[in-house]
Amino acid sequence: MDDVAIDGSTSGTGSSTGSTGSSGGQKPRRGRRVRMTGAERREQLLDIGRTLFAEKGFEGTSVEEIAAKAGVSKPVVYEHFGGKEGLYAVVVDREMRQLLEGVTGALTAGHPRELLEQAAFALLDYIENYTDGFRILVRDSPVAQSTGTFASLISDIATQVEDILGMEFKNRGFDPKLAPLYAQALVGSVALTGQWWLDVRKPDKAEVAAHLVNLAWHGLDGLEQKPRLIGHRKN
Repeated sequence: MDDVAIDGSTSGTGSSTGSTGSSGGQKPRRGRRVRMTGAERREQLLDIGRTLFAEKGFEGTSVEEIAAKAGVSKPVVYEHFGGKEGLYAVVVDREMRQLLEGVTGALTAGHPRELLEQAAFALLDYIENYTDGFRILVRDSPVAQSTGTFASLISDIATQVEDILGMEFKNRGFDPKLAPLYAQALVGSVALTGQWWLDVRKPDKAEVAAHLVNLAWHGLDGLEQKPRLIGHRKN
C-alpha cells in the first residue's frame, strides 16, 4: 500500500452507535481515507507528468507542481522516480514504444505503395490520438541522452521501412545499399509533415496521408539509377 486517496466512508451499525451533538442530532461521520497502491500512485504521477511535460516542457515543469497536482508531497515523487529526470525518462520511453509499435504493427500489406500508406497513417494516427506524447517527443530535453531522441525514434522506424525499400531496389536493379538513405528521407518527411499537421489539422488525415504517399511513391517510381547533379558544385 502506498499514498492516500479519498474514497468512501466508515460503515455504521445503526443509529444507536452514532454520537449526538448538543442539538440531539447525530454528528456527521467523517469519510474514510483509502490508500492508493504503489502501482496506482506511479501511474497517477506518470499521467500528471505527461500532461505537464507536453504543456510546459521539461524545464518548465517542476517536481513541486507534479506533487501538488497529485496531492502528495515531493518525497513521494522522488521515491517513485528519483526525481523529475527519472519521471521524464519513463514517460518518453513509453511514448517511443507506443509510436514504434504502432508503425511496425501497421506494416501488414504486401504491395509497397500500400505499406507506405500504412506507415504514414500509423504516424498520423499517433499524432492525433497521443498528441501530448508527440509534443513531448519532438521537444528537446537536457536528459535526451538517457531517454533517446525523436531523431533516434525516427531512425528506428526508418529501419523497418529500409527492409521494404531494399527488396524493391533489388527487384528494380538499384543498389540496395542505398535503401537506408531513402528510408531516412521518406520517414523524415512524414515526421516533419506530422509536426506541421499537429497544429493546423488541415487537410484531414486521409488527405495528408494520400499526398505524402503521392510524393514518396511517384518520386521512387521515377528514380534514376545513377542520379547526377546539374549544378556546378560536385562536393
